Amino acid sequence: MVRTNISPNDPAEEHPTIGLIGMGAMGAMYAKHLSKAGWKKISVCDLPDKFDSLKLQYADVPGITVHPDGHAVSRISDFIMYSVEAEYIDRVVAQYGPSTKVGAIVSGQTSVKAPEKHAFENYLPPDVHIVSLHSLHGPTVSPEGQPLVLIQHRAPDSSLHVVESIFRCFGSRFVYLTYEDHDLVTANVQAVTHAAFLTMGTAWASQRAYPWEQGQYVGGIETVKVNIMLRIYANKWHVYAGLAILNPSARIQIDQYASSATALFKLMLAGDEDSLRARIYQAREQVFATVKAERAPIFLTEDVLDQFTIGGHPKLSGSPTASSAPPSNSHLALLAMVDCWAHLHIQPFDHLDLAATPIFRMWIGVAEYLFRSPERLDSAIRSAVYDVTHRSDDLEFVIAARGWSQCVSFGSLELYKRRFLETASFFESRFEEASAIGSEMIKAISQS
Repeated sequence: MVRTNISPNDPAEEHPTIGLIGMGAMGAMYAKHLSKAGWKKISVCDLPDKFDSLKLQYADVPGITVHPDGHAVSRISDFIMYSVEAEYIDRVVAQYGPSTKVGAIVSGQTSVKAPEKHAFENYLPPDVHIVSLHSLHGPTVSPEGQPLVLIQHRAPDSSLHVVESIFRCFGSRFVYLTYEDHDLVTANVQAVTHAAFLTMGTAWASQRAYPWEQGQYVGGIETVKVNIMLRIYANKWHVYAGLAILNPSARIQIDQYASSATALFKLMLAGDEDSLRARIYQAREQVFATVKAERAPIFLTEDVLDQFTIGGHPKLSGSPTASSAPPSNSHLALLAMVDCWAHLHIQPFDHLDLAATPIFRMWIGVAEYLFRSPERLDSAIRSAVYDVTHRSDDLEFVIAARGWSQCVSFGSLELYKRRFLETASFFESRFEEASAIGSEMIKAISQS
């Protein structure tokens, strides 16, 4: 029996055997941090045909032993984490679950929990405990200070405390939710946020141009938009597909985002400034009116964000200290985001303190930066109605938003994959620079 207050500093013979089934990007991140912390008995596996390459990869990594498959890991591990795509969790747990060691604690690192809960309840023996988890950040972001969701589903308090002790070395902030609350919160925090950036990317790719390299979309708010869009498309498609398609709450939100973008764009085309202003200010009141005045804004100054401009165009940066003024912009993506939150009665700041991802934190930060300044918001509304400079971009954005919404509504992971990869291929040459700059930007915002 594992002590509830076990630590990596305890003698190795007292350490629990930690099993990781699935060594993709997130599984590898967990293995790295657990090994670095000093845990001595970490058993890992991936697909059987990756056994030899995985053994080579971890030959000299302290504490890690590679096994041929999940049966070998499940039989010996006191704590087991399934780190596989939500699409495959049912099949993998059905295969390896019956081999689980008596009294073990089983967890999953899937981003959408409904399929995981179903798999665990159906295929795990009744004499094992379920305490699931989810790190609300990507594999390239340090877990320190980030939310780590813990779900005590079928387990006594002692099992929860063991999991807390194992992952205390991450320096993450524990957030305690149920399976159902997790999926609702992650839909609110991630689904629409991802949809906005997927839509931006598809819209820009459809125009076959990198607009930030032509003096558009650089500096301040635009720096955040471009960096996060590139960061998402540089990631694995299944990370976003599972969250969007397998989470019922997410579908509703993505559909509303497309509807909001369409409705606002129609008001722009009609030149109906009064109706557009009324709708935007009503959304502003609903989303931002309850935010405490003393809470510090998330958004960094534009001068600081200009340091993270992709390609580096200081004269076009749009910073107040640059040599040219910021180009006018309707900021349709942001207007639609807040309009969507308002229509669905989502209070994003409630989730900010509970379980915000780094990307959500930045996105709500730029929304706040725009909406809490009447001057900036009025400028966006006037630009939306009277300035046609970005009208073709806004048209592509609405088409892309509706396309992503339809894609998700069809429930086809294969269709999602194809749409994602087609857009990603256009931006591939910019991923390396964006990854490095984006990580620094996330770090700067987190530290602020």
